[in-house]
Amino acid sequence: MMAEASIPVDLTNPGQVFACLGFLEAAEVLLGEARGGFDWRDTAEVRFRLGACGGENPVVRVLRFLDEATVTSFAPAGSSHSTDKWKIETRKDDSGAFPFRDSGPDVLPARLSDGTDKAIHIDYWGDQGQARRDRVKFWAGAGGYPGAGLARDALDLIRGRASDYAHDPFSLSAEQSSSFRFDWRRDYVPIDAGFSPNAHGDMVMRGYPIVELLAAIGLTNARPLRRERLEYGYGVAGLASDDLYDPIFLRAALGSEKVPVPGMPFRLFTMRLDWPGQEGQARCITDVTEETPPS
Repeated sequence: MMAEASIPVDLTNPGQVFACLGFLEAAEVLLGEARGGFDWRDTAEVRFRLGACGGENPVVRVLRFLDEATVTSFAPAGSSHSTDKWKIETRKDDSGAFPFRDSGPDVLPARLSDGTDKAIHIDYWGDQGQARRDRVKFWAGAGGYPGAGLARDALDLIRGRASDYAHDPFSLSAEQSSSFRFDWRRDYVPIDAGFSPNAHGDMVMRGYPIVELLAAIGLTNARPLRRERLEYGYGVAGLASDDLYDPIFLRAALGSEKVPVPGMPFRLFTMRLDWPGQEGQARCITDVTEETPPS
């Protein structure tokens, strides 16, 4: 038995596309046998469709998990790094299977748990060169504010509210001072905007914490294609029928510039970034355009 649900998505918002994959990855952990796809057959309303094992609405299940989840980080046995400074418990992993080089508290993997035996890990930001895939780490702070802290902060903004937005989860907004920088509705480049909100004590930027958190989860097994430091491409796998795709097809499409499977509806986008502050530190998305995929 499989239950299905769908949500609206803006394909020109990379964070929302990544977050749809986050719904897919989370549903796979929480329910099993997750499948999905982007449906633009009705051009007036693009939606992401999600199915998973059981009778429970998979979007509601994922959001209910976020409503109840807490965050811990984990480090290799013997590591001197922890997120205790940010009031996030760090647990030592003595399995010998730590996913990447232990280079600082900012890259320690985060573990989201709702108190059951279900847990979701976020660790995309720790990938190194030997992994042969880009980290897509847009926030600043090598050795500084950790990814686990950003995940905790996002959860704090949505806790008890997420399930109420099951009809349109990417519309939930909140005053947000920092983020993974995946949803470009919050970000700005001061020199382009003509002013900096940081200079005005009564001005606080509103962000989209469900997008940010699920986008981070969405990069568990997929990456957009880095073309250069300030430009990425990302692909979107569309549905040709009511049959949903296994996760591997959506993951492959995200980093592809060509149709990954013959006959699959496919759209390609380019996202460009800039430096909101000092060059070489944080990056933010400034522009997204749709391209014609190569034949």
